[in-house]
Amino acid sequence: MASNTSSGLLFRVVAGSMVAITLMFLFNVYLTFWLGWPSFMSFLANQGWFGLDPLQTPLEGAQVIQGWIQFASYLACVAITALYAFSTPHRPIRADAALYGSMAAYVVRAAFWSVLLVGLADMLISMLRVEGLLNSIIGENLTKELGRPHFRGTYVHYPLIGLSLVIAAFSRGLGFIWLAMLVVFAEFQIVVSRFVFSYEQAFMGDLVRFWYAALFLFASAYALVEEGHVRVDVFYAGFSHRRKAWANLIGTVCLGWPLCWIILTQGMWARGSSINSPLLSFEISQSGFGMYVKYLMAGFLVVFAVSMIMQFSSYFLNCVADLRGEPGGRESPAASGH
Repeated sequence: MASNTSSGLLFRVVAGSMVAITLMFLFNVYLTFWLGWPSFMSFLANQGWFGLDPLQTPLEGAQVIQGWIQFASYLACVAITALYAFSTPHRPIRADAALYGSMAAYVVRAAFWSVLLVGLADMLISMLRVEGLLNSIIGENLTKELGRPHFRGTYVHYPLIGLSLVIAAFSRGLGFIWLAMLVVFAEFQIVVSRFVFSYEQAFMGDLVRFWYAALFLFASAYALVEEGHVRVDVFYAGFSHRRKAWANLIGTVCLGWPLCWIILTQGMWARGSSINSPLLSFEISQSGFGMYVKYLMAGFLVVFAVSMIMQFSSYFLNCVADLRGEPGGRESPAASGH
């Protein structure tokens, strides 16, 4: 088979390493900014590698060990991916493409269930708070605690996100149609309550923005695999099957992967970066009794970037398979005149 050659194995290693390093990057961000481990770059600077300026306060003791663990984790990602590829030389390239596509689908499914459950729960809490009913239901102390973003995020949002990860493992529907309908319904109830009952609260608009942002960002990976994105081009539609594969492959390597990594590195490189800062502080809007989900909306960018990297990896391998003549492509060579 075509996938038995060394070049086919190399392509599998490249795509797999991209996904593995992305997941390891997120885990190391958690270790660095949530658990206080030294950053990867701090470790490199401490070692004096790659010409980095030495640290003003050198790492010592456990910090050096933690730095070595982080450094080794990235090398392990490439090594394990290469070991997997070379130990399964007869595995078709499209099989790996399907694997990364299914991983992207799982991430998006989990994110969909998260915004659904968190949105409904947080809206209910906010509604009961603003109407003064929460105190009579759960007591004064718990009501005060739910008014603290850190408490609500830790004991309400995070458990629901964990439940969503479980649901996504058994539910195969992506649910974007339902999420779109929920956005329309949420906006409709604002119109009715405002113009019919002269009633409007901050949490109502927050729910629309929360779900709409999720719909826009989470559906991107799904739209990519379904060719749902609008292509603003003059030449692509007339390309042959092989030229389309080349265009998509080059676009993935030069534009797709780099864009996603720019989002992750710019948003999560430091404690005060645009994604890390709201996530660490459980940032909320200044609308009083609105929903406490603004920090999660910053996390939407992480879901977007990670799911797109996974889907771009799948896209990359499918393009390679098309160029190598592997069966199973969406458009057969015969159909395109080859």
